[in-house]
Order: sequence, then structure tokens, then C-alpha cells
Amino acid sequence: MPQWEEQSTAEPVVSAVVEWFEQAARDLPWRRDDCSAWGVLVSEVMLQQTPVARVEPVWREWMARWPAPEDLAQASQADAVRAWGRLGYPRRAQRLWECSRAITERYGGHVPDSEQELRSLPGVGEYTAAAVVSFAYGRHAVVLDTNVRRVIGRVLRAEPLPAVHLTRAEHTQAAGLVPADPQQAARWNAAAMELGALVCTSRAPHCHECPVASQCAWFAAGTPGLDAAPRRTQAWDGTDRQVRGKVMALLRAASAPVNVTGHAAVADIEPGQLDRCLASLCQDGLVTIVDADRGTYRL
Repeated sequence: MPQWEEQSTAEPVVSAVVEWFEQAARDLPWRRDDCSAWGVLVSEVMLQQTPVARVEPVWREWMARWPAPEDLAQASQADAVRAWGRLGYPRRAQRLWECSRAITERYGGHVPDSEQELRSLPGVGEYTAAAVVSFAYGRHAVVLDTNVRRVIGRVLRAEPLPAVHLTRAEHTQAAGLVPADPQQAARWNAAAMELGALVCTSRAPHCHECPVASQCAWFAAGTPGLDAAPRRTQAWDGTDRQVRGKVMALLRAASAPVNVTGHAAVADIEPGQLDRCLASLCQDGLVTIVDADRGTYRL
């Protein structure tokens, strides 16, 4: 199987995907020229494991309320968690609030423009740092989310789905596709991500609509292995994550401390599981005990 490392080999794939993107790209507010680097950072954190349709209205409300890092830094963590609503994984709200404070204190309210500095911020990993550098600042970066990895894996290696963990070899191969020109690199990153989200989807890809179907190793092989690939489904009902979500919803809706352990909203939860979830929320810094004897908590 070719490694696609030669720029002359990569160019037709990159050009076709970028050209498709110019026509098919969704008009998302964090992609517009007037979006700040802070807006891009907020969008990237919100979009982790969360669909665009759920993120966009919350992002708009968030940016209207806290248009700059220093605005959020002046709010409380509880305000951030409440504004997060039902996006899930509320620790992301906590991390964004911590980020806003770090950006304000260390960088004078200016979102850093280097991957190294971005990765020093709370909760910002390799992907998010690269995405901000590319999409907010138009600089050269290798942006690899699940969508991009899936597109490259199918086109270059005939793999139906990406492996759980990103390998160094995979990163090196993906880097070989990124154009040297920073602006073109940003377009490719966004275009490959969009192709994975809209066409080269996980379980029901629209291969006959794909701009690089004729160059795709997986399509040429007859799209094998998708049915046999394990489905990465995560149980929900009865899990600690569901219980944590119920507790967070209860506290977000309250303006005063709540007797969680005696509340009707969690009456169907086994006491041991409820205690365990409350303890984990407190350990994560998302919830505070007000009165342990009475079982009252607040954000």
C-alpha cells in the first residue's frame, strides 16, 4: 500500500478535498473571519464528543455572555457549569473557566498562538492546541481529530476505522499531507474534518459523494471491514455517568444549596452509587459540600 509521502502524490487528494470544502462547508460561526481565537478555543472544547447541532446554540450564548477570556475569568466556575447546560462532560466547562483565568493572568487576555503555550493551559491537549493554531491563527499545524484520522486511514491505508490510539507513524503520514503553506494547511485541516463529518462518516459513509473516491484505497478495495469492526458504544442507563448527569442537572437548576440525597429526582438511584458519584463530583471540583449531615450540595 503506498505511503503517500511524496508531495506530488498528496497534492491531488488535498486539492480535491479543499475544492469540495469550498462548496460544501457548513456556515459555522467559529469559522467566520470575525471569530476571535477565544471563540475558536471555546468551540473546540465544546465540540469534543458533542455534535455541532447541540454545540452551536450554547456557543452563541456563551460568546454573547463572555466574549473574551477576561469576561469568563471574572465569573464563577458555577456560572460556567450552569451555562454549559446539557452538553455533557461538564469538566470541560470547568477547564474552560480555568483556561480563561490562566489566559488572563499569564497572557494578558490574549489566547496564545503557539502549540507549546496552548498545551500549557488547563485541559488543552495536542489536538486542541493544533486546531487553535491552525483555525484561529492560520498557522501550519497537523490537526488530527477522529474525522480526519478516519478520512486519511481510508484513503491512504484502506482502514475502515481509526485505531483507538494515535500512533507516531499515523501522525507522520498525516503530516505528509498537510500543505507547507500555512493558509492552505488550515484549509486542508478544516476540509478533511468536514469531509469526515459529512461524507466519510463512521458507519454510513456516502462514498459516491466523496471527492476522492477514485483515489481512496478503501473504496477501491470494496469498503471492507466496516461490519466486522467493533462498535464503540458506551452504556448509559444506570451508569455513574448518568447519575452524575442527574446530579449536575439538579444543581444547575437550583439557586440555593440542594438536599441531593433526599431529593425526588434521584430517589431511584441506589444510595451507594449516589454517594460514590457525589464524592467523584466533589473530587473533580464540580460540586461543593455545604452540609454533609444534611446531604446538601451546590455547584
